[in-house]
Amino acid sequence: MSITSLARDGRAESHPQKMRMESEQGDAGSAGVEFVFTLAVRPGEGVTAFFARLAAHLKREPATILALMIYGRTAAHAEATEAMRAALGETRWPVTWVEGASCEGAPLVGVQVFARRGGSPVERVVVGGHVLGTIYDDGAARHCLLGGLGPTAVAMDRPAQVQQMFATLDAALDLAGFTLSDVVRTWFFNDDILAWYDAFNRVRSAFYAPITFRTGTLPASTGVSGRNPAGAATAVAAWAVRPHGAGASVRDVPSPLQCPAPAYGSAFSRAVEIDSSGVRRLLVSGTASIEPGGKTVWQGDIAKQIDLTMEVVEAILRSRGMGFADVTRANAYCKRPEYLPYFRAWQQAHGAGAMPALPIHCDICRDDLLFEIEVDARREG
Repeated sequence: MSITSLARDGRAESHPQKMRMESEQGDAGSAGVEFVFTLAVRPGEGVTAFFARLAAHLKREPATILALMIYGRTAAHAEATEAMRAALGETRWPVTWVEGASCEGAPLVGVQVFARRGGSPVERVVVGGHVLGTIYDDGAARHCLLGGLGPTAVAMDRPAQVQQMFATLDAALDLAGFTLSDVVRTWFFNDDILAWYDAFNRVRSAFYAPITFRTGTLPASTGVSGRNPAGAATAVAAWAVRPHGAGASVRDVPSPLQCPAPAYGSAFSRAVEIDSSGVRRLLVSGTASIEPGGKTVWQGDIAKQIDLTMEVVEAILRSRGMGFADVTRANAYCKRPEYLPYFRAWQQAHGAGAMPALPIHCDICRDDLLFEIEVDARREG
């Protein structure tokens, strides 16, 4: 299921057959290794062949899937869901489906798999027979990955759907033993985002207002245009972290070259760092060509917008002792498919050709923004 809701009033249902936690086997004596890998569709590759290749990859590197993000046309959803089931078996992880179309005309762009080798058993959050979250423990903190969540009533107006979506997220976190204050990263995919992004921001800001987040500030986030198979106005995925004690921490990371996003009405942080079990994970929000005062710069010039965007991202990475070689996951959002070669040229010119970035064709939160990128990076110690 690509977008999941809870009870009609936004609260979790109490029926034991509809709401439950499930544990899977693991090695309680091992801390485990959490990682993410990206698999892009090859030119001319069909949906069935793609998921067969994904299954083969997972057999070569056995791991427990924690969550899956799939980017492609909604028209390919049914075929892809069946192909995934045939290749991987029953879906026992949260799935976020985003359109997110291909810049190269294929039905799918690719997938990002959040996975784990070894470690204590993972737990699945199950509602109405669908897995909408995974909980795992790395020894220093509990983590919860949620995906494919949305509003209950898609016939309501868009702001009301956002309110229900947040109620759904709140209920899912509660079921998993977390609260909204534990959320460190969100991904919002809003259908036709340019038509109502201001309204979305107003609802989000009001919802966040009474919450004291663990980082001391807002979660890192991405907000781009993306339809979902349910036809809802919005869908969300989220990452929550609850440290056991002093051995883990979560902190806000400011951007050296940009102002805080709340300065111009967007309720998110530029980046967040999770330091847990000897690993630092830097989660950089969706970043675009915005100058320190919050205005779009280099309007109409895709090459210069990409240059500035990547300069901003690199400054955030360097501020935490990292670089593009440490990037483990990235999405390059292009307003038009013909903008992708400019990003590929930037990668080659800066020695970042190996960076695992999926190119996704979609609108960004401002009509004059032509490009946006989000990255995750990882450094041991």
